[in-house]
Amino acid sequence: MIGEQYLLLPGPTPIPDRVVRAMSKPMVNHRGPEFKKIITRVTEEIKQIYHTNQYVLIYTASGSGALEAAVVNFISPGDKVLAVSIGVFGDRFAKIAETFGAQVEKMQFPMGQPADPDAVIARVKEDINGEIKAILITHNETSTGVFNDIKKIRSGIKDHPALFMVDAVSSLAALDLRMDEWGLDVVVSGSQKAFMIPPGLSFLAFSEKAWQVHQKVSNPNFYWDVSNGLKYLEKGQTPFTPAVSLFQGLDEALQMMQEEGLENILLRHKNYRNMVRSTVKAMGLQLLAEDEHASTAVTSVVSPDGIEADIIRKFMLEKFNIVLAGGQQSLANVIFRIGHLGYVRQLDLLAVLAALEITLSKLGYPVKKGTGLIYAQDYITDRL
Repeated sequence: MIGEQYLLLPGPTPIPDRVVRAMSKPMVNHRGPEFKKIITRVTEEIKQIYHTNQYVLIYTASGSGALEAAVVNFISPGDKVLAVSIGVFGDRFAKIAETFGAQVEKMQFPMGQPADPDAVIARVKEDINGEIKAILITHNETSTGVFNDIKKIRSGIKDHPALFMVDAVSSLAALDLRMDEWGLDVVVSGSQKAFMIPPGLSFLAFSEKAWQVHQKVSNPNFYWDVSNGLKYLEKGQTPFTPAVSLFQGLDEALQMMQEEGLENILLRHKNYRNMVRSTVKAMGLQLLAEDEHASTAVTSVVSPDGIEADIIRKFMLEKFNIVLAGGQQSLANVIFRIGHLGYVRQLDLLAVLAALEITLSKLGYPVKKGTGLIYAQDYITDRL
């Protein structure tokens, strides 16, 4: 008997019982006073996590939906856009902009490495006539387990007029992000990551500067229209039928997050990253990302010579009911990814790392069982 799955993905993530119960509450009228209280409350609480006093809208959509909302609301066909990509999701943001008619110039960096802030800053400074209308960048690239130093990049481009647009789908509440202080104009996030609820909600935060740009944007949109969204939000509603149960779950999840405290949440994710990385290194395995830019949401592990990454994942699933993520594009079957995002506990990670040692041993990798776990146990002990 192997019980429920250990879901160690960078999303969807495990759901707390409190959130499950909240989503099981009786349905309410999405045009009524009960829902008005919920959407008003969660919008203000999400603003606190964004560290913003500006605009926030919640869509019934995946994170990719909100990325599309960002493009159609703030970029016009023909606009020149600089897209900074370090992986699959950086490419996706660029592709969405291209699909809606933007002239996309992509700065591509190797998978497994962050964007070079100096290179990005230098490229923007070359644009002395302000032809670049938007800069697209991913904060945390889950396909590789690397994060970008968006604070340094944003401060380096200084007063360039381009909108600075950030995909923070997997980073918000897992990595430090301060929208107003750092001067970010558009920031997108999603529900199935650090917010501990199922997929289906996404958040779009935008600045007054972005709002002014929106007034002149010529891209057509209907479902995503932020003007309509703000108008309905004033009434405590959404323009179209929302996923009411997910809003109820979000309300409870945000209560849990307030009880823990945002700084403690960020520290927890950082500790999980360090625990997983030190343990995997002790097993003799190679990590894709360097320590300095390693994600707090997911760790990418290079499969040892002679053992395919997908074979490791298959063994973990069949023998232990543990779900790990695989590599994508050029990293397919080269890496496996251990998610440590959202409602994951220390003992969950300890169990998964123990199972990984057993798996590697059974597949012929010369690991001495217990070697890595000493690091994991010491890491937990030192923080009790």
